[in-house]
Amino acid sequence: MNSIESIKRSMVENVRLLDKYSNNHSVGTLYLTVTHLIFVDPNGKKQIWVLNTHIASVEKLPLSTTGSPLLIKFKHFLVVTFVIAKERDCHDVYLTLLKLSSPASIEDLYCFNYQDPWPQHLGWNVFNTQREFQRQGVPNEEWSLSYLNTSYELCDTYPRYLYVPTTCTSNVLVESARFRSKGRLPVLTYLYENKAAICRCSQPLSGFNARCPEDEQMLYNVLCTNRNAKYIYVVDTRPRINAMANRAAGKGYENENFYDNIKFKFFGIENIHVMRASLSKLIDLQKSTSMSSFLTGLESCGWLKHIKSILETAWFIAQAVSNGITVVVHCSDGWDRTAQVCSLASLLLDPFYRTIQGFQILIEKDWLSFGHKFSDRYGYVVGDSKEQAPIFTQFIDATYQLLQQFPYAFQFNEVFLLTLHDHVHSCQYGTFIGNCEKDRQRFGLTERTYSLWGYLTKHLNEYTNPLYGRNASKEEMNAVMQPKLAPQSITLWRGLYYRFENGVHPRETLEDLLLTTHDHTTSMEDHVKLLIKRMNSLGQLVSMNAVQKKDENVKFDTNMKEFLSEKIINVEGDEDTFNEILKTNQIEDEMKAVALDWKSSRNISECTCSITFDVFNRKYHCWSCGNVFCTRCMGVHKALVGHVTKKAVPTCKICSRNPSISSPTRT
Repeated sequence: MNSIESIKRSMVENVRLLDKYSNNHSVGTLYLTVTHLIFVDPNGKKQIWVLNTHIASVEKLPLSTTGSPLLIKFKHFLVVTFVIAKERDCHDVYLTLLKLSSPASIEDLYCFNYQDPWPQHLGWNVFNTQREFQRQGVPNEEWSLSYLNTSYELCDTYPRYLYVPTTCTSNVLVESARFRSKGRLPVLTYLYENKAAICRCSQPLSGFNARCPEDEQMLYNVLCTNRNAKYIYVVDTRPRINAMANRAAGKGYENENFYDNIKFKFFGIENIHVMRASLSKLIDLQKSTSMSSFLTGLESCGWLKHIKSILETAWFIAQAVSNGITVVVHCSDGWDRTAQVCSLASLLLDPFYRTIQGFQILIEKDWLSFGHKFSDRYGYVVGDSKEQAPIFTQFIDATYQLLQQFPYAFQFNEVFLLTLHDHVHSCQYGTFIGNCEKDRQRFGLTERTYSLWGYLTKHLNEYTNPLYGRNASKEEMNAVMQPKLAPQSITLWRGLYYRFENGVHPRETLEDLLLTTHDHTTSMEDHVKLLIKRMNSLGQLVSMNAVQKKDENVKFDTNMKEFLSEKIINVEGDEDTFNEILKTNQIEDEMKAVALDWKSSRNISECTCSITFDVFNRKYHCWSCGNVFCTRCMGVHKALVGHVTKKAVPTCKICSRNPSISSPTRT
């Protein structure tokens, strides 16, 4: 972790936060801590807390009459300008933020010191390679598990366990790996129900004339796993001209003259440098002051065109597989564009991946296990800035496009995707640290850090889509999803790229209102089930009293409990269950444990602590009292007595200390 010694100045007063839409600038105190940059106005109503790891760049602007401006851009697309009265103070803040935002080594990242109230192991067991492939029906006669990479000697950026055609010999696998860039040979990533598969790899080291008989045999063996097809597609996600340039460098693509029964297809997804420049231009559109300049800039940055290209490629793969044709996918090294389109194609094919748990497993499989360079692409430590690129951001954006087009098909909502995006950059959890599975094992992340999946599990109510499965038949939910690819169907994700813009959003979106209504309804439905259960218990108690009156020789004592336990066949459990039934006054406590009336958040602008609600301070309902609070006034997720499911739900700090609410529940 960056030491406190990196902080040249921990506090600067009378700092002006510029508002580009008006002259109503905020003046407050800027705090620099080891983990956060914090801005607080004098009355404490406006607070901005941003992790230092979210800082993308810090730039000192020319001196003005009011002071020294400092422009800070963040990785979750917040852009702020602070004006610091003294130039020396500004320089100290500038140097401090440079050090705090770019640690020297992985060991200095926030996740290795971050602490949470729940068990550290929670979430780390979400994904298991063999369990996920068993769900897909593998191993079988056609596909088997290879142990050649258990020590990462075959390919150090691949997972330990690889699924390959059963007919492949060890020699074929070894030689194919030698012939592929970075050793990333063709392996299975998804098997569809019709036996067609998605396989992934990197480009061959073919140059203009080189060939490898074992690699050719490898692709033939892939073809033979699907007896219903006479050929396979080999999809190169790169523009043809890029692949030709790589061929001149000794790499390239498969020659159809050497590989039998393949059909080769190029797709025009640009490289990391083009994508990085495109996103930079998109964020710079925050400076636009007119509609024409904004629309012109949106067109010229090409971002929506790139998202469309990624979706088009994924749809081609999904369509081919659903029609019974196996597809082998690669780009250059097989860890950027390949990860994008393989995961999106699987999302289109398999409804399991559209659930919260399934989406986590999809990310674990195609991005973490198969090696996307998260540490390099998102600049976790000091390194080559040319290696950075928004590849995973584009995947999240493409998923958002599908969520907008098919709102009933996904269990998760937009907030879930935003949270994922932000925590890829935050380094608060160890989930995305490293460039491959081997890295994560070397860093000991499962033992030393918390998992993002554990955090999401504790806050599921915030990420559940209330429209999931509504007005949709089972056939529709399980059908292959065909994205709408017309230009007007690909929309700018304002909620991600411009969510910090003042005045862009209404005070309460329709999605927020639906989620709040859904949570309140769920709370009351659970409470109704609990009350019905308690009323049945009371009925049993009445029956006990009737039994006691009929048998005057039986006294209401320990022997009575044993006698009644034989008489009442509906009572499950032991003496603890019996004692619970006798607590009739507990119903009154449980009635108070769940709020039957939630306050509308529409007209509430401040928390009880006087913090102003804005994009930095979201509104949360306490499920116990029904009031609206900010993040810092909410307590831990507690299991309410009034919930028959005993699930963990959000409660404020006051209700968290209420004895009528049970202790935290592990989920």
